[in-house]
Amino acid sequence: MLFSLSSSTSLMNLATDFDFLLKPIFLHGLSSVLHILLLVGVLVSWVWKRVVAGVGSVGNETKEKKPNSSLFKVTKFCSVGFSSFNFVLFLVNYFYWYTSGWSEEKLITLIDLALKTVAWCVVCVCFHKGFLFFFSSSQRKSRFPVFFRAWCVFYLFVSCYCFVVDIVVLYENRVELTVPCIVSDVVSVCVGLFFYYIGFCVKNESGEEGDRTLQEPLLNSDPHIGNGNGDVLELKETKGGDTLTPYSNAGILSLLTFTWVGPLIAFGNKKILDLEDIPQLDSGDSVVGAFPTFCEKLEADCGEVNRVTSLKLVKSLIISGWKEILFTAFLALLNTLASYVGPYLIDSLVQYLDGKRLYENQGYVLVSAFFLAKVVECFTQRHWFFRLQQLGLRIRGLLVTMIYKKTLTLSCQSRQCHTSGEIINFMTVDAERVGIFSWYMHDMWLVVLQVTLALLILYKNLGLASVAAFVTTIIVMLANVPLGSLQEKFQKKLMESKDTRMKTTSEILRNMRILKLQGWEMKFLSKITELRDTEQGWLKKFLYTSAITTFVFWGAPTLVSVVTFGTCMLIGVPLESGKILSALATIRILQEPIYNLPDLISMIAQTKVSVDRIASFLRLEDLQSDVVERLPRGSSDTAIEVDDGNFSWDLSLPNPTLQNLNLKVFHGMKVAVCGTVGSGKSTLLSCLLGEVPKISGTIKVCGTKAYVAQSPWIQSGKIEDNILFGEQMVRERYEKVLEACSLKKDLEILSFGDQTVIGERGINLSGGQKQRIQIARALYQDADIYLFDDPFSAVDAHTGSHLFKECLLGVLSSKTVVYVTHQVEFLPTADLILVMKDGKITQSGKYADLLHIGTDFMELVGAHREALSTLESLGEGKTSNEISKLEPEVNISGTGTHEEVNKNEQNGKADDDTGEPKGQLVQDEERVKGKVGLSVYWKYITTAYGGALAPFIILAQILFQTLQIGSNYWMAWATPISADVEPPVKGTTLIEVYVGLAIGSALCILVRALLLVTFGYKTATILFNKMHLAIFRAPMSFFDSTPSGRILNRASTDQSAVDIDIPYQVGSFAFSLIQLLGIIIVMSQVAWQVFIVFIPVIAISIHYQRFYLPSARELSRLCGVCKAPIIQHFAETISGTSTIRSFDQESRFHAANMKLTDGYSRPKFNIAAAMEWLCIRLDMLSSITFVFSLMFLISIPPGIINPGLAGLAVTYGLNLNQIQAWVIWNICNLENKIISVERILQYTSIQSEPPLVLEEENRPDPSWPANGEVDIRNLQVRYAPHLPLVLRGLTCTFRGGLKTGIVGRTGSGKSTLIQTLFRLIEPTAGEVIIDSINISAIGLHDLRSRLSIIPQDPTMFEGTVRSNLDPLEEYNDDQIWEALDKCQLGDEVRKKEGKLDSSVTENGENWSMGQRQLVCLGRVLLKKSKILVLDEATASVDTATDNLIQQTLRKHFTDSTVITIAHRITSVLDSDMVLLLDQGLIEEYDSPTTLLEDKSSSFAKLVAEYTMRSNSNFE
Repeated sequence: MLFSLSSSTSLMNLATDFDFLLKPIFLHGLSSVLHILLLVGVLVSWVWKRVVAGVGSVGNETKEKKPNSSLFKVTKFCSVGFSSFNFVLFLVNYFYWYTSGWSEEKLITLIDLALKTVAWCVVCVCFHKGFLFFFSSSQRKSRFPVFFRAWCVFYLFVSCYCFVVDIVVLYENRVELTVPCIVSDVVSVCVGLFFYYIGFCVKNESGEEGDRTLQEPLLNSDPHIGNGNGDVLELKETKGGDTLTPYSNAGILSLLTFTWVGPLIAFGNKKILDLEDIPQLDSGDSVVGAFPTFCEKLEADCGEVNRVTSLKLVKSLIISGWKEILFTAFLALLNTLASYVGPYLIDSLVQYLDGKRLYENQGYVLVSAFFLAKVVECFTQRHWFFRLQQLGLRIRGLLVTMIYKKTLTLSCQSRQCHTSGEIINFMTVDAERVGIFSWYMHDMWLVVLQVTLALLILYKNLGLASVAAFVTTIIVMLANVPLGSLQEKFQKKLMESKDTRMKTTSEILRNMRILKLQGWEMKFLSKITELRDTEQGWLKKFLYTSAITTFVFWGAPTLVSVVTFGTCMLIGVPLESGKILSALATIRILQEPIYNLPDLISMIAQTKVSVDRIASFLRLEDLQSDVVERLPRGSSDTAIEVDDGNFSWDLSLPNPTLQNLNLKVFHGMKVAVCGTVGSGKSTLLSCLLGEVPKISGTIKVCGTKAYVAQSPWIQSGKIEDNILFGEQMVRERYEKVLEACSLKKDLEILSFGDQTVIGERGINLSGGQKQRIQIARALYQDADIYLFDDPFSAVDAHTGSHLFKECLLGVLSSKTVVYVTHQVEFLPTADLILVMKDGKITQSGKYADLLHIGTDFMELVGAHREALSTLESLGEGKTSNEISKLEPEVNISGTGTHEEVNKNEQNGKADDDTGEPKGQLVQDEERVKGKVGLSVYWKYITTAYGGALAPFIILAQILFQTLQIGSNYWMAWATPISADVEPPVKGTTLIEVYVGLAIGSALCILVRALLLVTFGYKTATILFNKMHLAIFRAPMSFFDSTPSGRILNRASTDQSAVDIDIPYQVGSFAFSLIQLLGIIIVMSQVAWQVFIVFIPVIAISIHYQRFYLPSARELSRLCGVCKAPIIQHFAETISGTSTIRSFDQESRFHAANMKLTDGYSRPKFNIAAAMEWLCIRLDMLSSITFVFSLMFLISIPPGIINPGLAGLAVTYGLNLNQIQAWVIWNICNLENKIISVERILQYTSIQSEPPLVLEEENRPDPSWPANGEVDIRNLQVRYAPHLPLVLRGLTCTFRGGLKTGIVGRTGSGKSTLIQTLFRLIEPTAGEVIIDSINISAIGLHDLRSRLSIIPQDPTMFEGTVRSNLDPLEEYNDDQIWEALDKCQLGDEVRKKEGKLDSSVTENGENWSMGQRQLVCLGRVLLKKSKILVLDEATASVDTATDNLIQQTLRKHFTDSTVITIAHRITSVLDSDMVLLLDQGLIEEYDSPTTLLEDKSSSFAKLVAEYTMRSNSNFE
């Protein structure tokens, strides 16, 4: 440890006149004078400022000019570190020399060390205080002044001079040097170089632009130091949302050391990172830049995308990244060669330590070779890994974009081959996996190279015994084949079962409202659980196969060693410790390719499956481009022309969906399409859009199109964006459209007006509002041809009249309009009416003409007239005179209020400042910020078996490590250094003990692997069940405010991480830590002095890790948050493909997807860079530790330590940098991965609805409700405590067995009343009593299962007709057929091949909207509840079907209480009572007859309005 003073005696013999220049006393004296000069300079400068400039001004200037750059924080750390280093040397030398005697040289040395300690401490204080002496006088520049820079030059010169004298001159004169002397010289030179570099090479602009790459702290001891106002400015400037990544313009040194990512890491220490802080990707990595080229090459290779094969897809991906692939191949080659230098040289080192020195300075040459190899290995590995991750991100982005682009062009038939859940899985799982495969890209040829190099080294050391090693290695590798094929099979099955589960989960989340209303949520949860059980079966097989693989390949190196050494004994190859250690080190490196081989095989298998799945999807048929012949605007007088058109959704069916279509529509015509449910009206519009495959005939369309679908398709986002739909804002046109669509009142009610963010699928809007926004979107496009698919069914009578008059007859008066309608009152104004039946146009003509000739038309009109006859019988004809008194004001507050309340409820507080979007219903996804709490780790570890397995897993690993070290220690100790030395034990004993230890370690690995898999599997199961139970029991407000993409992300990506990744990651962290401790123990046994360097290196490593973690953690969370919008946008696109195509907006949506994909890649790219930034620094620190230990070993005289054990320490030391980096990497990666557990735990604690079932004494009688009387007492409802009441004290009674109609303007509180009845919302005050039982006093399931509802949006689930009618499986086939016949669907179902088991596709898309509504009617007919609610249930059907439904209900629910909310007045006219609501209050409640007799009643006015509309021609 101490400076050697023998150098002074040796120097006396040097015969030169300048011998004093080489004496240590001169060197230390020169250093002392230099540091005194620095201290005097600082003191003079400080006094001058105090005396001349004045105290106040100094203070102000100090504050003003205090540097904030992170670069100067590094100089502070460097100063304090060097001061501490000199202080330690001072103490050690003082205490040693105190006991052994003093000399003049010793005294000067101590003075030098003391002065260095004080001077560098003063430098640190000056930097911290921003003392002006250290900076130039320029206001904005932070640069060392001339004096300090000159001093730095002299200091560097003196340091280098001392180093040269000590190393060169003294060594040549055989003067022995101590390690501390060399270390002191090296550190001094490094410090001198650093300050010279900063003083002369860096011109740092503090608070200004500055070179951000140089501000990056190599080691930031305190991220809060200097965090003043200047810092805030600096932070704002590093916002990366609008800037290009520094990677694009970084210099060679910055690229080499990953310094370019430093500013982001430093920034993450000062504030929590958000997406706008992350720089934009380089054009080469961005999908926006890379995709067009990739697409061109793929299409050039394949002709067109739907002829792509897996091979061609892979070829195109390789071509797109060939530069990175070649460069990383070169890096991998260099890395592999460098990694074998250590094992190759170990035997030479052992012989050197034993005294067999081949030439002078051999020790230094060996150390230099070890160090150089380590540096090359470190840099090549880091850049190899980073470049591959970069390539993987690009590949993933390209595939996601390719899949998205394909989705936009898929034909409807192809679309039915894959559900939206499966298509989303192609993007979230398959594209991700192909991207991840880039990690494994070079492993295929590297395995061969690594095995070859290993065998060459083994042959050099062990001769022919290496053949046995080769054979054993081949056998072990061949054992991978069955394991690999098993893993491929299980992985494929696992993916298929996951697809099925995600598809069902997606469908359930979309329809959660209907599930809760029907009381079916727990049944559907059990369906998810069953699907998960199947998935878990495959997961279990996959995990246990992986455990066996782990056992085989951790045991493989030991097996190879046993066979190799056993063969040496048999064929008489002498075993020497140097050769044994070289062989062990070689076999340990060989462990990596052997161990990674099953991973590689598994990954190849998984990637092949994913590539095949993506390629097969890309090969699906696109929409026929020639279905519609598009003519430019003004090129023809005909807007639409169809000649002999035959079209079919499914070309394999014998009967076309539409037959013999002939149609000619001129510009400006209004064409109405009518017909019964399922007659082909919507399909006709789809034909005109080019969506239906053509069998024969032609369609010509002249001009641009706009389309309004029957089911509203609304995007998540602002209302304004939905209406503009990519067009530029023209305020006048925009206002005109809002007026025509009756949207102004709605927007006035919403706090944010048209800036209100709409939830997923328009969840926070009523059906009418969604439909009107759809119409507004179409109107704003100013197209030539408008196709409306029954848009008036979802709005009330008044609004429907207004829309028809203002939109079709007003704004679109000069446009061509084709509109499907069930409302006969909208037919008279049409220039042409098409009557459809069974896929044919049976009649066409004007209204008056068809009345005389059309039987099919007369059926529709007759049904309408029959409905109106009720009014006439009540003498309502007179009331048309009252129309002029009507106030046409439409108060759209109920639904609007509901939604506005909902969104405020999510926020949890009133909106004080409506300028801020904090009260929006759909908030940005919540992410926990800051450090992941220890509670998350603890919950994860203790979830399964209370954490009982954890100690056994750790114990098994400790035993494995102990036995591994023991076996290697045994081999090093029990074998002789050379052939001429007698071995301590017999050869048979040597092998027997080694085999025994090897078997013990293998068994420990087996136990560890099995226990870890069991622990991980059980934990994943419990967390899955807890999360899904919490989601299914969540209140409806949770689903209103949470896009399903967020839930699906947790159920797929996060759950996958918990299933497979996190158990491995937790285990990996524990195992790597135990391995590191093992290496430290082995190295300290031989050279405990290594702790001198090791302890500070560990401290620095931990500091680096802590500096890196805040940024890495938030980047990882941002990845999770940025993934959900991609999924959501994808899901929205899939459901709205027809609308997007009809507006020719594919390119805009494609661009939006690319932007979102890049948004996800940005944090991913920077995570990869930050990880390598950390690893490269840790690797270098480990290399320093390793070299220090080597220097110590070669400086010890021969014979002091056992060369074999010293060689063992070096063997383990070779792995030190990898293991230490692995430990830190595992800590960081574990924290990044554990975020998935954190996100799942977030959803396990969602606030739950009240209990489904209460205790037995609080359960209603099985026959309840017997009468069906609903007594509402002072009912007050609000959506959140701080919001106004929506229902304001309702009191009324719905008598049992009577029919009650609820009417009112849009937003009067009708839907809120129904939601309260089903307890989707809990009353604020008052109560609802059903047959003497307060509904709030019983369980939700008991309530909802006894009530029936036909909802406004008819819902069908994927499955069969049977499962849709009877999901709870409570009824037999006869009862189901009876219900189908009652709802007029029996014949339709009997025609289908599977009858009750005939398939229903996702969302029931192979059934028309009207048929779906009839299925909902069938459900309530089966249930036969005493209370039935109809929530605008006949909105989607024609008048004839409406009458049919009403007759069926009258017939089969004669003694039931029927509560009807309806837009069609005829639906409530035959009710026994009518309840009219207005702004949450009861305005009128009486029988319809009584209300109609009073001409001033609001109900009479509503009926009069409806009658007027029905009798009017809107002319």
